[in-house]
Amino acid sequence: MDRIRINGRLGRSLTALVVIGAGLGVGFHLAGGEPGASAASTLVWSDEFDGAAGTGPDAAKWKHDTGGHGWGNDELQNYTDSTRNAALDGDGNLVITARRESSGGREYSSARLLTAGTFSRAYGRFEARIKLPAGQGIWPAFWMLGDGPSGWPDRGEIDIMENVGKDPNRVHGTIHGPGYSGGGASGGSVLHDAPLADAFHTYAIDWSPDLIVWYLDGVEFSRKTPADVGGNRWVFDRPFFMILNVAVGGRWPGSPDGSTRFPQTMVVDYVRVHESGGDDGDAADPPAEESPTASPENPGTSPSPDPSPSPDTSDAPDNPDTPDTPGNPAPPAAQGVALTGMQSGRCVDVPGGQSRDGLPLQIWDCLRTDAQRWTFTADGTVTALGKCLDVAGGNPANGTTIQLAHCNGTGWQQFVLTDAGDLVNRAANRCVDVRDLHTTAGTKLQLWDCAGTPNQKWVVR
Repeated sequence: MDRIRINGRLGRSLTALVVIGAGLGVGFHLAGGEPGASAASTLVWSDEFDGAAGTGPDAAKWKHDTGGHGWGNDELQNYTDSTRNAALDGDGNLVITARRESSGGREYSSARLLTAGTFSRAYGRFEARIKLPAGQGIWPAFWMLGDGPSGWPDRGEIDIMENVGKDPNRVHGTIHGPGYSGGGASGGSVLHDAPLADAFHTYAIDWSPDLIVWYLDGVEFSRKTPADVGGNRWVFDRPFFMILNVAVGGRWPGSPDGSTRFPQTMVVDYVRVHESGGDDGDAADPPAEESPTASPENPGTSPSPDPSPSPDTSDAPDNPDTPDTPGNPAPPAAQGVALTGMQSGRCVDVPGGQSRDGLPLQIWDCLRTDAQRWTFTADGTVTALGKCLDVAGGNPANGTTIQLAHCNGTGWQQFVLTDAGDLVNRAANRCVDVRDLHTTAGTKLQLWDCAGTPNQKWVVR
């Protein structure tokens, strides 16, 4: 479970707090302000990026990771070791530049720097002060991978900061490991009150043997313990090395479009690592798991208005790219199963058990009531209380409410549960999504682009 502790040391107001419990995601809104002071003690490693303009990063500290093979994410850039893509600016900054140019058979070039082989460490405070790039399809990151020969995700990954251009005010912090990687990773996010590219911000984690805490400008926005990885192995007990990069494109951010300006730059003022809490940086024994605790109710969620059911006259075609039958444990005619969100652990629920057209559906504690018993039929409809899961108004747009409505045989009521756990509406070719990555009971469902995010993953039980 995510447990956000908001206390006096935060030193600023939170304009809208949304705590996400029961698993994998956290998000809330954060107002601007001065960076908070580091809680760490002794500085053990740093790069202040002092040097002449146009020179490359310190080779004693950073190595280049080069290539243009997509990096497992369908990225579009070729990473180079050229100072056109990574160089000091003469004012105490490192500048990583993504350019639209032919490079290594790719349309874009950029840089990816890492401390593998020069510096790695277990535990402490890892912090960077960065001014992010901006634009659709741009994906900057400050992150870490575990040392050693293990492959990903067994080696572990800690994303201290990720941002995607289509969501310019939000920073994500995530851990990946065996059994909790990719779209099933355990993470949180914070929504700033202005685009992160408008100014420098500090991005940091405090990492101890059984706890990782994320900060934006000194304000905590997420924390993870062994209790948050679903009984899987906690691999954050060994030295990790750091990575700075700017990716272009990929499955999560999408591709650049006509609004994206190039070149794009990520400006890094410093990277610092402090020893904290008496940790000596050596690998430790794996920590014992903790029991999860409940998160507080989300104070910012309000009910969606009751929309009208989708019309009988709608004639939406089936999507030929969508599988004909669900590959998840629900067979084509599963009777009375609970449809459970993999992020929240909560069930798709008809509020109040009311069999009423236009009632927005929600997630709720799994109670095994008729309001949570869904039947997957061979024609693709998903029914409860004698009515169908429905895309409100036959509207394929992102954000359309998922509701209960009388069954009308249209494509707006035909869904496929894929092997990956996506519940896809055939007519819209979009996924059933829990709004804003919330996990609080009562959060409504909507239609959204299939992004592989944990709030779009479902399992039948």
